[in-house]
Amino acid sequence: MSLDTSAPAALGALRARLTLEEKVRLVVGAGLWSTTAVPHIGLRAMQLSDGPAGVRGVSDDPSETSASFPAPSALAATWDVELADEVGAVFAAEARRHGVDVVLAPQVNLQRTPVGGRHFECYSEDPELTSAIAVHVVRAAQERGVGMCVKHFVANDSETQRTSYLSRVDERTMREVYLAPFERLVHQARAWSVMGAYSGVDDGTTAAPVLEHRPLLTGVLKDEWGFDGVVVSDWVATKSVAAAVDGGLDLQMPGPDGVWGDGLLAAVRAGEVDEAAIDEKVDRLLLLAQRVGALDGFAPDGPLRDTLDQVDVAGTLRRLVGRSMVVLRDDDATLPLGADALRTVALVGPNAVAPFVQGGGSAYVRPERHVTLLDAARDAFPDAQVSAHAGAVSRLLPPALDLAARCTTPAGEPGALLEVLDADGVALESRAVTTWTGWLREVPEAARAVRIRATVALTEPGRHEIGVGTVGRHRIVVGGRELSAADHLVGAEVILDSSVNAPTPATLVVETLEPTTVELDATVQAVHPVGYASFARAELVHRTPGTSPDELLADAVDAAARADLAVVVVGTNEEIESEGYDRTSLALPGTQDQLVKAVLAANPRTVVVVNAGAPVILPWLDEVPCVLWGWLGGQEWPDALGDVLTGRTEPAGRLPWTLPAHEADVPVPHAVPVDGVVDYHEGVHVGYRSWLRLGRTPAAPFGHGLGWTTWEHDEATALVGADGGVDVVVPVRNTGPRAGREVVQVYVEPPAGSHDRPVRWLGGFAGAHVAPGATTQVRVRVDATAFRVWDTGRGGWVVPAGTYRLHAGRSSGDLRTSVDVVLPATASDPGPRPGRST
Repeated sequence: MSLDTSAPAALGALRARLTLEEKVRLVVGAGLWSTTAVPHIGLRAMQLSDGPAGVRGVSDDPSETSASFPAPSALAATWDVELADEVGAVFAAEARRHGVDVVLAPQVNLQRTPVGGRHFECYSEDPELTSAIAVHVVRAAQERGVGMCVKHFVANDSETQRTSYLSRVDERTMREVYLAPFERLVHQARAWSVMGAYSGVDDGTTAAPVLEHRPLLTGVLKDEWGFDGVVVSDWVATKSVAAAVDGGLDLQMPGPDGVWGDGLLAAVRAGEVDEAAIDEKVDRLLLLAQRVGALDGFAPDGPLRDTLDQVDVAGTLRRLVGRSMVVLRDDDATLPLGADALRTVALVGPNAVAPFVQGGGSAYVRPERHVTLLDAARDAFPDAQVSAHAGAVSRLLPPALDLAARCTTPAGEPGALLEVLDADGVALESRAVTTWTGWLREVPEAARAVRIRATVALTEPGRHEIGVGTVGRHRIVVGGRELSAADHLVGAEVILDSSVNAPTPATLVVETLEPTTVELDATVQAVHPVGYASFARAELVHRTPGTSPDELLADAVDAAARADLAVVVVGTNEEIESEGYDRTSLALPGTQDQLVKAVLAANPRTVVVVNAGAPVILPWLDEVPCVLWGWLGGQEWPDALGDVLTGRTEPAGRLPWTLPAHEADVPVPHAVPVDGVVDYHEGVHVGYRSWLRLGRTPAAPFGHGLGWTTWEHDEATALVGADGGVDVVVPVRNTGPRAGREVVQVYVEPPAGSHDRPVRWLGGFAGAHVAPGATTQVRVRVDATAFRVWDTGRGGWVVPAGTYRLHAGRSSGDLRTSVDVVLPATASDPGPRPGRST
């Protein structure tokens, strides 16, 4: 497919001025986050950046901070496309501030299983909700001149063996479920970029890595849908030269080395790759450069580029996270609380002391603001005495060792001695460090190891745990004892599988009655990964003697019993939710369930806030009077929670996924490949569709959320449009004492006798703000595409004739009114079959 018909002719003239060598360099990254510049045609480098929950920027400078967004699931929980527009504007403003042209977001993979490690990075388990939110985010950002790179194309929904597994998805399921958000983003948002996944796909006709899957990348995405943007590889995902070129990959990232950097030019010269294929990719890159303003003399796209200084980043994020919170239960109308009526408030729980505001991996940014929940609660309840109590242990790994307070170098200086060693063990550099993040970045090319030595002071009596976590070749000695050693050299694989982010430390337990010291000596590998900056990794840890779990619990229960209000904050942490690995359990870690029950017994006026991204089992849900799902809320989370508790912001969220009551009920309970294959055995019955099909009852259904008022839905009416879409109108009355936002959800039930269609599926939704006692007409558009089925025989879409029942209500399990519509059979022209056109 040539872009000559859509790209300005002048861009083609620019490409004609390039040599073969320049064209090949253009389709390979120039560095970790940048593309190649060609000054003689006025092309500057384009800057790319993670990620889904903020724009990290392209610098490793620890002083560079970013606005930390709520996790994407929180945005989907608002069920608010206008708020998604605002988030798109925030993405653009943050990107421009950091000098970024293309943001590697959003992730529109579906939450097929709740144990998926990147579940929190995705919007929803439903393709309609995912598509609706993502379209508005991408369109709003690109209208402001910042490209969004939609990922991960396609069926990349778990992390275990993510660089090698094959997703086995039948053609109909692929079309109706997993390709659906990408199709909407191409057609409705004109996405400028798409990222191809690490994993592979077996769609029944072709089994190949995604970046080599021509029927999907070229046949569907480019030829059938008309995608005119750039297909970018996930980082170090490119595994071949000719096969990836033919498959449809346009830009290998990062560079300049890697498979294409090392072999593409030679493959073109040898005739293994047609130069015309490279020309087509260059055309796409030049079009992207023009769109983001990276080409001299060409007007960039984005009619709203000049409005970015008007974006209230912090205010939008604070409002977003407050509105995203979901009231799972509120039996006594506890929310909102009267701030002036409270004299004492007890914040209880490990996440009350240390909230978990962002997941690990690509979504992580260095936040601009750090606000403790204790300070935020004191601001929210200025007339009350507010205290914080951990109450439970939730982390398995010890915390970081405090070098400045506890350590001295062999020479007696404060801190630890850090030495960068060459292959002969000679120190290339040596210095004392009093602060240590666990990483040494940009290690010199000649470095082979990094050695860290310190004398650690153990001043408290009791049980100490000291150690080091690392990857690759290493030798860890603590207290004269070799705790761990390995000769295996590692490279980029430890980044791709995320093992480098949370290495399990080797530790020594020291029991002492008197102050003493322990010698720490760690030599770790200097890692020089292809495609990434060099680094050394040494997570120095120290668990001090502390209050026992029983004592923590007793202290928290005592504080709760004496308080007017107990706010228990439980949840997950970065050990649980992260890119690179899937969860092995849906239980809250540690002793948090015991804590909730004990506090509730001590003080019936208890609010529980769940600080987690993905579902967890809440065995006490039916016992607590008020339960909020609080998400991973980013930097504004503590203040936003104060807004919700005191009534400044309505927690108007609705669940974008199903909350299970028991792990055994989860339709897709694990994400582990079997013989390298993840079999999508449930077909089109993803998420709540499987719950309905299997007749299982969750703790809270998809779409559930109470807000802080009550609602009546009157009889729905429906009008079928000439285009086959349906407008459903539902009169909604606010029957409660407070203004609130209602979300009317419309679910489609297929005609009787339909073969293997879901029991019902989300067709559309709309929200409305309504005053107490008032009634409004909520109009929900159910697009014609909501009724269609992929016909594998003819390779096209059909709408089977029949009577469709449209159910309107507050969730997939709370349907208030229904209306029938009769639709005729329709079929779309399938066009060329994927992969057969050129």
